[in-house]
Amino acid sequence: MVLDTHIWLRWLAVSSQPLPAATVDCIEQTETVIISAISFWEAAQLHKRGRINLGMDWAEWLPLAVAGANVIVLPITETIAARAAFLPEHHRDPADRLIIATAVEYGLPLLSFDEQFVHYRELDGLLVK
Repeated sequence: MVLDTHIWLRWLAVSSQPLPAATVDCIEQTETVIISAISFWEAAQLHKRGRINLGMDWAEWLPLAVAGANVIVLPITETIAARAAFLPEHHRDPADRLIIATAVEYGLPLLSFDEQFVHYRELDGLLVK
């Protein structure tokens, strides 16, 4: 299952908004937790702007956020980048479009609370809310 960045960060407890217990159960029962590489860019931006508190230096947090949480990071490939560019304009955020394109490209379920994601027919049968 691919996690949207905000879900991933809340799951790792670096957000002031904890995830609902049912969402945590859903994540922890999935066979493989996956994030797009763009989620690191988003997390770095949030950290840099003081919007999240990692409780440690970015360089220390980075390996723990992946290996410590047993998360697989999928790269942004040329096909994912192109798919994101050609998605309908329901959502203009390029990071979210890359996350959507990653889930679609691999045919993986995507967990997000983003209200705009429901408008993507490409996510039919893949979107978990």
